[in-house]
Amino acid sequence: MTEIYLPIELEDFEYNLDKLVGRYLDIKNDNIALKIKQEMLEKENLELLGKVELAKARLDAMITRLKALENS
Repeated sequence: MTEIYLPIELEDFEYNLDKLVGRYLDIKNDNIALKIKQEMLEKENLELLGKVELAKARLDAMITRLKALENS
């Protein structure tokens, strides 16, 4: 089998390219994970906003009932 010897510059380039590809894949995976996390947080935020609106409606109803009791 014949081995191919590359000039040191090409070996350095190949090494750096491999590191760059590895870093790209790491960042790509991080980006996917962050998008999933963002979707989960957006969904949670919508649920919390719904709960806030429900609490606000209940509080308004309670205040209305208290005022009615006060006036009677």
